[in-house]
Amino acid sequence: MAAHPASKDNTSLADFLQILRLRKVLLLLILALVVLTTLGVTAFLPKTYQATTKIRVEKPEGEVKLFQTQSSAYFDPYFLQDQFRILQSEKILYPVIKNLNLNERLAAMLGATAALPQAYSYRYLVDRMLRVESQRSSSIIEINVSAQDSRLAADIANEIARFYSEDRVSLATSEQREGLAQLRRELESQERVVSAQRDAVEKLRKDLNISGVDLNARYSDMEIETLRQMQNSLIALRVDSIGRKTRWERFKSIPVADRMALVNSELIQDQNIQNLLQAYLVADQNVTRLKGRLGEAHPELIAAVDSRAKIREQLDAQLRGYESALEIAYKEAEARVAELEGQLARAKVDQILSARDRLRPFEEAAQKLEDETRLMTTLKLTLRQREIDFQVPKKTIEILNLAEPAVRPSKPNWSINFLAALFFGSLLGIGVVVLLEYFDTSFRTVSDVETRLKLPVLGVVPFNREPLHELLDNPADAEPYRVLHTNLNLALPPGQPYAFMICSAGPGEGKSTTLHHLARLMGAVGERIVLIDSDLRRPAQHRLAARPKEPGFADLLLGRQTLDKVTQRAIAPGLDFIPSGATGDFTLGLLHLHRMKDLIAELRGRYDKIIFDSPPVIGVSDTTVLASAVDGVVLLIQHRRNPQSMVLRAQQIIGGLNARLLGVVLNQVPLGGGEDYGYYTHNYAYYSDSGKKRRRRSADSARPSGSTGDDRMDLTEPDSKR
Repeated sequence: MAAHPASKDNTSLADFLQILRLRKVLLLLILALVVLTTLGVTAFLPKTYQATTKIRVEKPEGEVKLFQTQSSAYFDPYFLQDQFRILQSEKILYPVIKNLNLNERLAAMLGATAALPQAYSYRYLVDRMLRVESQRSSSIIEINVSAQDSRLAADIANEIARFYSEDRVSLATSEQREGLAQLRRELESQERVVSAQRDAVEKLRKDLNISGVDLNARYSDMEIETLRQMQNSLIALRVDSIGRKTRWERFKSIPVADRMALVNSELIQDQNIQNLLQAYLVADQNVTRLKGRLGEAHPELIAAVDSRAKIREQLDAQLRGYESALEIAYKEAEARVAELEGQLARAKVDQILSARDRLRPFEEAAQKLEDETRLMTTLKLTLRQREIDFQVPKKTIEILNLAEPAVRPSKPNWSINFLAALFFGSLLGIGVVVLLEYFDTSFRTVSDVETRLKLPVLGVVPFNREPLHELLDNPADAEPYRVLHTNLNLALPPGQPYAFMICSAGPGEGKSTTLHHLARLMGAVGERIVLIDSDLRRPAQHRLAARPKEPGFADLLLGRQTLDKVTQRAIAPGLDFIPSGATGDFTLGLLHLHRMKDLIAELRGRYDKIIFDSPPVIGVSDTTVLASAVDGVVLLIQHRRNPQSMVLRAQQIIGGLNARLLGVVLNQVPLGGGEDYGYYTHNYAYYSDSGKKRRRRSADSARPSGSTGDDRMDLTEPDSKR
C-alpha cells in the first residue's frame, strides 16, 4: 500500500492529537469496551483475603559468652534470603499443614471430594497463598497469606510464624543441649571412676596398714613431684581429648546437606569456609535472578549454574577437610594422652624400684584419686557454666504481631483494575487509531489530491446532516456549494450552455446529494438548470426532490415518452428535473450514445447547464457511455473512504475515453477535520451569523457574470412546485 510522505513522515504532535480527536468515537468505544470487560471480569473473580504476620529475625552471633560484651546485630541480606527459603520449606510448612488440617480445608475450598495429598497442599500453599518479603535493609520479615477465607489466611500466617519461631529457638539451643548432655554423661562416668578409685585407696590402706598416713601430705621427693606434674598434664590432655572427640563426633553425625547451616551461624571458625559460603550465596542469588528472566537453555544461566556447582563442590570439599582436621586433632590428642600415660607408667615403674617401694602403690592410688577428683570437679564447673549459658535468653527472633482476619478482600482490587483498564484501554485505543491512520491509503489532504491526480480541487464540501431546506437556509452551510459553483463556472467556457456529469469511483460517496444541492443553488442564483438522473441502477434524485420517478430518462431513451413529458418543471427556482424513469433491467449502451447526444443538443437551447447524475465509474459500464456524451466530467471523492488506487483507476478510465476532467470535489469532510481541509471548513463559518443582506451579496458573487440582479432570490424561501 502506498504511503503518504507529506502526511505521515512529517506528522507532528498537533497532527497526532488531531487524529485522536477525529477518531475519538472509536477511541472511546475501545476504551469503554476494555473498561466494561475488566469491571465485568473483576465482578466475577473470587474474593481473596490477605493476612500478614511480621517477625524480626537476627543472625545468631555464635556461642554466648558470660561476662563478655556482646556485639550488636547487623543486617545480612544473604542470611535473610536463607530465612525466606526456610519459611517456605517442607520443614516448616509440613507441620503447619498437619496442625491446621489444611489437606481437608483446602480440598473443601477447591471443591475436591477427598483430602488433598500433603505434597499438593504444600505446592498450593507456596505457589498460590504464601508470599514472604522484607523491606530493604531491614531484618523484619512479612509473612503474607492470601485465601478466600479470611480466618484461614490468618490461621496459616500465625501458625507459620509460631512454628518458625520454635524452630529457630530449637536450632539456636540444639548444640548447647547436646553439649550439656555429653558433659552430664562424662560427669557421671567420672563420678564412677572417682568412687572406684576411692575404694581402691581404702583397700590399699587396709592392706598396707597405713591408716595413719595423711593422704594430703606433700613429699619433697623430686620423683614424686615429677610424677605429680606429669599426672596434672595427663588430666589436662584428657579433658582436651574429650572436647575434641565430642566436636568431631558431633560434626561427623550432621548430614552433609545441613553442614552449611553451621557455617552460616559461625559455628565453624574457618575463614576460607566462610568466604566460600559467601561466594556460594552470591552465586545462588545470581542463578535465582537469572531464572526469573532467562530460559533454562540460556548460556548465561547455564554458566551461572555451573559456577554455583563448582563453588558448592569446593565448599563441600572444605567441609570434608574440616571434618578430617577434627578427626586428626582428636587422634593427635589421644596420641599425646597415650604417650604421656606411657611416660607416666615408666616413671612409676622407676619409682616403684626406689627405696620407698612399700608406700609407692598407696601414694600412686591416692594421687590417682586426687587427679580423678580434680577432673570430676572440673567437669562439674564446666557443666554449671554451660547450664548458665543455656539459660541466657536467645533473642534472635521476635513475633511483632498476630494476623487478624481481614475485613475487606485484597483481591480483586477495583481501583487498581479500573485504573489499569483505563491505561491499557487508552493504549489499545490509541494503537488501533494510529494503525488505522497509518494503513489508511485514502486521499486525506487537498495537496494529496492535486499532486496525485494532477487536477484542481473545485470545492470542499463539509459533512452535514441538516435537511435539504435547512442546509440552504444557512449561508454558512450553503457556502461550500457557492464556492464549488463559482470554481465550476471559472472552469467552463463563459456564456455557453454546458453539459457535464458528476461521478465517483465507488458507490455511497454522497455524489447524488452533493449534485442535488449544487443544482438547486445554481438555479437559485439565476441560471437555468436541468438535472438528469442518469444513475439507472440506483436512482436517488427523485427521493431528494420528493418527486415521482416515472416517466424519466430511461423512457426517453427507449422512445416511450417525449422530452416534455419526462421533464418536471421548476422543482426549485430555476431548476427542472428529469428522473430516471422505469429502469427495470435497462442499462446504457453504445446504441443510446447518439440519442443522448441529440438530447443534449436539444437541451442546450433551453438551459445554461445540463447536469447528469452518473453511476460509479468502477464496476458499472453506464458511466463510460455518459462520459463520452457530455462536455466534461467532475470527479467526486469522499473523505477517507476509498483507497487512492481506486480513485486513480477511475481517473484512468475517464481519461481513456478522451473525456475532459474538469476537477475534483472533496465530499463529507468533517468540520475542523484538520489537515488542509481546515482552511475551507473553518472559513465557511465566517458566514454563519450573517444577515439576509450578506446572503444576497454572497449570491451575487456566486452568480455568473451574464446574470442580472433580477435573477437573485432568497435561499430562505421554501421550494416552489410547478
